Parts: sequence; C-alpha cells; structure tokens
Amino acid sequence: MKAKNLLGACLGLSAFLLATFNSLPGLSLAGSIALGIFLLAAIFWILEPIPIYATSMLVILLQVMLLSSQGFVFSVRSAPTVTVKETTGEFDYLVPSSVISSEGLVYQKNADNAIIPLVIERLNIANAEWVTIRSEELDVALPLIADANHRAITGQAYSYSKFYATLASPIIMLFLGGFALAASAVKFGLDKNLTRVLLKPFGSKPSSVCLGLMVCTGALSAFMSNTATTAMMMTVALPIVGSLSPKDPFRKGVALAIPVAANIGGIATPIGTPPNAVALAALRDSGISLSFSSWMIMATPFAAILLLISWRLILSLFKPQTDRFEIAIQGKFQTSPKAIIAYLVFAGTILMWLTEAMHGISTSMVAFIPVALLPAFGVLDKKDIRGFSWEVLWLVAGGISLGLSMKDTGLASWLIGQISWQSFGGVGVVIAFALVGYVLSNLISNTVTATIITPLAITVGATLSVSGDFNLVSGIVAITVIVSCSMVLAISTPPNAIAMSCGIIETKDLARTGLLVGGIGIALAIVMHLIYWPLLM
Repeated sequence: MKAKNLLGACLGLSAFLLATFNSLPGLSLAGSIALGIFLLAAIFWILEPIPIYATSMLVILLQVMLLSSQGFVFSVRSAPTVTVKETTGEFDYLVPSSVISSEGLVYQKNADNAIIPLVIERLNIANAEWVTIRSEELDVALPLIADANHRAITGQAYSYSKFYATLASPIIMLFLGGFALAASAVKFGLDKNLTRVLLKPFGSKPSSVCLGLMVCTGALSAFMSNTATTAMMMTVALPIVGSLSPKDPFRKGVALAIPVAANIGGIATPIGTPPNAVALAALRDSGISLSFSSWMIMATPFAAILLLISWRLILSLFKPQTDRFEIAIQGKFQTSPKAIIAYLVFAGTILMWLTEAMHGISTSMVAFIPVALLPAFGVLDKKDIRGFSWEVLWLVAGGISLGLSMKDTGLASWLIGQISWQSFGGVGVVIAFALVGYVLSNLISNTVTATIITPLAITVGATLSVSGDFNLVSGIVAITVIVSCSMVLAISTPPNAIAMSCGIIETKDLARTGLLVGGIGIALAIVMHLIYWPLLM
C-alpha cells in the first residue's frame, strides 16, 4: 500500500474509533457510531485509500453491523435489563428503583428492540429498593432498562433492511434509466446525431461548443431531473471528447461542463432540484407561500450568472490546445425496428420527464420504463446491461445511506446545534448556515442536507425577522441555492457521479472545479441576498 493510501486509511480508522468510543454530551450511542462512520467516509472519500465506491460499500456494511437492531451493538451490547417483579393491580407494577431515571421516566425495550420512555401516571416509593408505578404502556413480557444512564437509552436502532433499501432508492432507479437510455443511444448512434443537431448553431470554436453544451444542459436541468439531464447530455459530450487529442486538457473541460451546468440549472425552478422543493415546503409551513414564477424571478438570474462564470472558469482551467476544430459526425438516423424502438423509448421517456407536472408520474417511476422495455424488445442485451456503471450505483447508495443514518440518529441536528445561531445576526446566520450546508452537501445528499438545515434556519431566521434583522424568504433562498452549489466530490451530486463514471476526469479535477464554482456561488448568493432579492419582497 502506498504511503498516501496508508495515511488515509489510518486517519479514517482513527477518526472512526475516536468518535465511536468517545461519549459526547447530547449525542446518543447511535449518534456516536454514525459520527464515526461519517468521519471515516469523509476522509476515505477525500483521500481515497480505497476506491470511492468501495468506501460506499463499507459505509453500508458498518451501518448494518453497528446501527441496525439486528447488528452487533444493539443486539449484543445494549443496556442492561430487568423484568417486572410483580403487579399490584391493573396497570400497577412493582419495579426496582434502579430503573427510575432522574426525570421520573422508565425505559423499556419494545418488540423491535428499540428503547423507549414510558408514560408514568403515578409513582409511589415503597422502600429504598422498590417503586410502585402506574402505566398503561408497560408490557410485563418485555424487559426494563436497569441502568438509566446507559448510552443505549438515547439510541435508536433500525432494521438492517432500511440501509439495504438505499440500493433500491428512487434515485438509483433514475440512474438505471439514464444508463439504459445512454446505452441504447450509443448502440444505435443516437448520441452522434444529437450532437450534430444540438451543437450546429454554436459553430466550431471550443469556447462556443462548451457554452452550447452548458446552456442546453442547464436549460433542460431546470425543468427535469438533473440526473437524467446529465445522463442524456453525456451521450452528446462523449463524441466531442473522442474527437480531441488525448493530451488536450479541453477533454476534461467538456466532461466537467455537463455536471456543472446540470447542478446550476436545477437551481432556476422549484422542480429543478429537490432542495428547492424542501425550501418551499418549509416556508409554506411557516405561512409564507412562494409561487413558481416568484422562485424563477429570484433564482434564474443567479443560475444564469453562475453558469456564465463557470463557463469562463472551465475554459481557463482546461484551455483548448486548438482555436477551432470540426466535429466530423457523419451518418443518419438508423431505421431498423430495434433502432426505431430505441428512439421511441428515448423520446417518450424524455417527454414524460419534461411533463411530470401534467401526468403526475415521478421521474424515478418513469426512469424504469427504458430499464424494462429496452431489454424486453431486444434493444439491449445482457452484454449491454453488464456494461452499466454499476460502481456508480454503489457510490450513490452509500451517500444516501450515510445521510439517512445522520438524520435518523440525530447526528446532523446535533452537529448544527453546537453553534449559537442567534448571536450571528441576519447576514451571519445566512453565511453560517450556508457554509454548514455547503460542507455537508458535498459529503452527503444535498436533499438530505436541505431537509436537515432548512427547518433549523427558518426557526432561527423567524426569531431574527421579528426585529427586522433578517429577511426570511431571501435568506432561505440564499441558503438553498448554496446547498445546490456543492459539487466538489463524486458523491456530492448524482451528475458528478455520472460524469466520473465516464473515466475522463479525476477526483482532483472535480474537486478543483467544484471548489471554485462553489466559492463563487456562495459569494454571489450573499450579494444577491443583500442587494437583489430583498427588492422583490
């Protein structure tokens, strides 16, 4: 093992052990374990002592073994238990005084092995060792917790199937649909024909071609899944990459332009990316209704400016070695029965993605249409299916699973709760939440990040808005768009993972570009929060 890999492995394992076995105030046993897994995953994903998809597999394994009710910790090393000695009447029980917590609660393991507090209606101390309690929730067939201070009391274990289920997450189905469409497009030359049609108006200058790719990707991503958009547009970009010299840095620029534009384009509309919907729902729960058009008026200028800046940035980082080049894509649309079926399924899937608001069928459900129909009609065979980037699915599933455990164990809320947000002031709250959201979103799903921090941000912001020190709508929009600017790692967003699967770009390329775009996005969002968005309120 190389010294760098050995160092990364040691750092990750040390962080895991330190967090897991160190009891932190306010953090449950499950939360400590989740923190250890989170730190290990973050270090492994950044330093790559093992492949990034292998880290995702390791994350799921650790969660199944350490966080599930059937795993090692909660099935073997749970809190010591006792049973009820006897009953003194209907719903009256005689229990050892050791099971009464300082708050006057009694904890019991339920049938699912979870530890829950019982509601005590009456508590009488019989003597130093025994207490009579009245509770309609107590089950004499299940044990009580003997040690009221045991760390497992505040822990919550879940079935291992909840972690395995991330491999069948709707986003995974969306990936499979994109892979199926991409495979059929390549097989029948649809990608080359789309390239010829879409890029013709942009000429042959490398800068114009890059702009054309980003504008098309961003516009589509605003109204359909950015994952599906990336999967489709990569079929357009790959022939361009293939036409360039293997030593031309612009190859990486073209490959990076697609996920960057897809991530930015999704910001423009409420349906472009899930964090937007999370923010709108949270605002609505606070009595503030923001319409579709209102969101677009606020977010579209932000997305357009950031897209143009990112275009120039990519050209600067990956300078083309030629001033002009011709994309020689010859041929015509194939007319064989299988090709026609591929075209119809491709067009039908894209159309259903674009018109989700009309028929109400989610993009993830629509994504399974090509997965099922293309093999059924013989358009894709088993060799084509084996060629799917299955490691990408593991990569994404690991990120989803990590976000799940962080949210469910209370780790994410605990991390954010370590800061006294009220002392920051209006702008300080936006900057602080934005930075926390940006960092978290780079390591876990941006949807999960938005789900965790948006309600907290609204709670803090609503308090400050009473004194006029905080524009709640503008602040939440700023935090939300910054979360969507997180694109440093392959696991940060699905478009990143898809772009990485093509084998053209490396983690360092994605990290450098993502950090610069993210930094510019944070600064732009803060400026618009202070100057532009308040004018629209």
